[in-house]
Amino acid sequence: MVCLKMPFPSSFGRFFQPFASFTARIPSEGPLNSLTNVPLVANMLNKLSGQPESYEKKALYKFGRTLGAGTYGIVREAESTDGEKVAVKIILKKNVRGNENMVYDELEMLQSLQHPHIVSFVDWFESKDKFYIVTQLATGGELFDRICEYGKFTEKDASQTIRQVLEAVNYLHKRNIVHRDLKPENLLYLTRAADSQLVLADFGIAKMLHSPSEVLTSMAGSFGYAAPEVMLKQGHGKAVDMWSLGVITYTLLCGYSPFRSENLTDLIEECRTGRIIFHERYWRDVSQDAKDFILTMLNADPAKRVTSDEALKHEWLTGESASDRDLLPEIRAYIARARLRRGIEIVKLANRIESLKMHEEEDGEDIPSPMDMGNAGDSAEAPPSNGEASPAPGHAKKKSLGSAARGAIFREVVLAKVREQKENEEREKVEREAREKASSA
Repeated sequence: MVCLKMPFPSSFGRFFQPFASFTARIPSEGPLNSLTNVPLVANMLNKLSGQPESYEKKALYKFGRTLGAGTYGIVREAESTDGEKVAVKIILKKNVRGNENMVYDELEMLQSLQHPHIVSFVDWFESKDKFYIVTQLATGGELFDRICEYGKFTEKDASQTIRQVLEAVNYLHKRNIVHRDLKPENLLYLTRAADSQLVLADFGIAKMLHSPSEVLTSMAGSFGYAAPEVMLKQGHGKAVDMWSLGVITYTLLCGYSPFRSENLTDLIEECRTGRIIFHERYWRDVSQDAKDFILTMLNADPAKRVTSDEALKHEWLTGESASDRDLLPEIRAYIARARLRRGIEIVKLANRIESLKMHEEEDGEDIPSPMDMGNAGDSAEAPPSNGEASPAPGHAKKKSLGSAARGAIFREVVLAKVREQKENEEREKVEREAREKASSA
């Protein structure tokens, strides 16, 4: 037997030393056509096709449905040869051309993180045109999906949930890492069990500070969760994560966001003033400790904003003030769930559009059909493409979506409108019955 070394590309060698000794054992004798070593054959084929050596790892995974999509790529479910379910983030190299360090930084950070409330790194590999980042698969669903599904969420539930997230954030901040994209979609339950751990995912725009006082200047974050100093381009640091967590906490306790402007200019002004309103109708059963906890995080001045270490010592997380009373009874429960569902549908629609764009531009091997995305039953099967001609050499690739993608998007928009109309009708019915009940009492 002979041992062949499998070196990592030079760009990755600086931080993947633990994997540098990976070897593949292959037979040293016998005719080529008698070899049954699949990795060897795959490696030879990869070399002939110009693929990087690490690409042979792709054969170790059977890819399944798409779990989500974003600016730079998609996340797909996969199963390893030993039966382990994993999540694979697929990043198109053309989308990060000139910013490859962003991918390398994410890999380096994931490899260094070990915390019960942070998704675990498994492996990585690359092809000629894609990066693949393999991580632990969280099967319990997103935070807000769980709330919608169960329809009940107490203040004590919210306190325990936020504590888990805060422990993960504090772990990052102690290592001078800023996540910069805290939002409900990145908070996932590991399993469907009621007592499942919550884990923080997606470190695509996270940054490791060279010093605790370093100021970041790039735009980062998601609409509605980004701190005012980010939107005002004033420079930012760890405090942006605390702001985002404040928005999440507020939303968990009442079912709507503290900042509801639909355009960026108004949203920036809302956040800049730092005026937080606790509407009596929805907040009368919430403890004062919870409100105080939120205000310490939603301070418009990052220098006065609570740190992760300080927040963990807050009375709302350490004391007994959080109640067991359901925060979403009767009409309030329905309104909150409807708002959350509509918000989730909008996000999922945007993600599907991104996936469809990628499907139009990429080969079918890694990018699934629209039927693979999320729940296949939510939309009808996309009609076959009419076979648009490929652009001639030297011409730019067509950027518009094809007929199949446009048709799928149109159906998603229509279905979203129908669902919203039904929810409005149901809400009006519930409110009408409640008024009649109150008047007859």
